[in-house]
Amino acid sequence: MRTVKVSLGSRSYRIRIGDDLLDVLGRECSRLDLGKRCAVITDTRVAPHYADRILRALGAQDFHPRLIVIPAGESSKSLPVVDRCYQELSDHRLDRQSFVVALGGGVVGDLAGFVAATYLRGIGFVQVPTTLLAQVDSSVGGKVGINLRSAKNLVGAFHQPKLVLTDLRVLDTLPPREFRSGLAEVIKYGVIWDPALFRLLERSMGKILSRDRAVLARVIARCCDIKAEVVTQDEQEGGLRAILNFGHTIGHGIEALAGYGRYLHGEAVAIGMVAACRLSHALTGLSRDEGARIVNLLKQAGLPVSVQLTHPRRTRLFEILSLDKKTSGGRPRFVLAHRIGHVLHGQEVPPQSIADTLASLSGSEFNSLATPSRPRSRQQPCPPAGKENDVQRE
Repeated sequence: MRTVKVSLGSRSYRIRIGDDLLDVLGRECSRLDLGKRCAVITDTRVAPHYADRILRALGAQDFHPRLIVIPAGESSKSLPVVDRCYQELSDHRLDRQSFVVALGGGVVGDLAGFVAATYLRGIGFVQVPTTLLAQVDSSVGGKVGINLRSAKNLVGAFHQPKLVLTDLRVLDTLPPREFRSGLAEVIKYGVIWDPALFRLLERSMGKILSRDRAVLARVIARCCDIKAEVVTQDEQEGGLRAILNFGHTIGHGIEALAGYGRYLHGEAVAIGMVAACRLSHALTGLSRDEGARIVNLLKQAGLPVSVQLTHPRRTRLFEILSLDKKTSGGRPRFVLAHRIGHVLHGQEVPPQSIADTLASLSGSEFNSLATPSRPRSRQQPCPPAGKENDVQRE
C-alpha cells in the first residue's frame, strides 16, 4: 500500500492507495477522531457493486452507517439533492462527531463533501473514490460544491477530508468511457508540473488503458503527490492552486453548454486542454511540437480533441465563460503553458483570441492561431516540481 500525506496542519490527512482497501475502511476510520454514527452517500451505479461491502466494513468496527443513494450523473450536484441528504442525516441523528463517507466518483465526492461541510456547520467526511478521475483529482484537496443551472461549481466550500481511501480494484468495474475520462486529469498533471510523468504516460498508455495495476499505482500515486504538494502550498486557490484548472475554463463551459451529462468531465476538459494549447502557442510560447504532443497523448487516451459548435453556440459559450468562478472583472482567466511541466496562471486572454480558439475547435489537429500582441504576464511561471444543443462529440 502506498501512502501520500497532505500536510495542512490540524487538517492534514493521508491518501491510502492499494488493492482491496474497501474492506479496511472501518479499521481506518476507527483510527480517526470520529463518532460512531455516519452516512454513506453513493449513487445508483456504484451502490450495487460496493455499498454492502462498505456497510459491512463499517459495521465490523461498531460504526452505525445510514446508506443514502442518489441518482448517478452530474445533475445530482444540485440543491434539491443536497436538501434530501440533509433530511437523511437529520433522521439518522448525526451530530458534530459524526461523519459522511463519499463512495463514488467526482459527483458523489463533491456533493457529499458539500453536505458534510454545511451540515451542522461542518462535520467530518471520508473519501472513497471509485473512478480514476476522483482517485487522482477530485477526492484530494478539499474543494467541494454543487452546480447551478448557469455554471458548474458556483456554490461550494473548502472542506478537507479526514482520509482518502483509494482501492485500485474498484477500477475493474469502471466502464471504459469513464476510465478514459479520468485520464484527462492524469495528463493534466504532466502538463502543469511533471515532464517525467508526461513521458511515462507517452510510453505506457497501452498498459494504462489495459489497467495494469502496477503502472496505475505508480501513476495515481504521482498525481496525488503533485496535488498534495500544490494544495499544501495553496489550500484555497489564492495563487498556485489555480494551475490545477488547466483546460477547465473552456471545459466547464462546454459541459454547461451541452447540458450536464452529455460530456463526461474529463472529455470536456480534454477539449479545453486543446483550446488551452492553442492559446498557449499564441500567447505564452508553447512550441508547436509540445502542443502536438499534448494533443496526441489525449488522442492515445481515447479522449475527444474537438467539438462542433455553431456560431450561436460559440457566442453562448463565450457568455458562459464570463460566469466562470475564475473570472475577474468580467474576463475569464486562463492557465496557459509555457512548456510541458511549466505553466502560468491568472492569464488574461484577448476576447478575439478566445473567439478564434472557439471557432478552431472543430479541427482535430494542433493548428496555430494567428499570434496576437502578447499581453505582459501578471504571474510568474509556476515552478516545475451530439447534434443536440448544437454541440456534437467528435
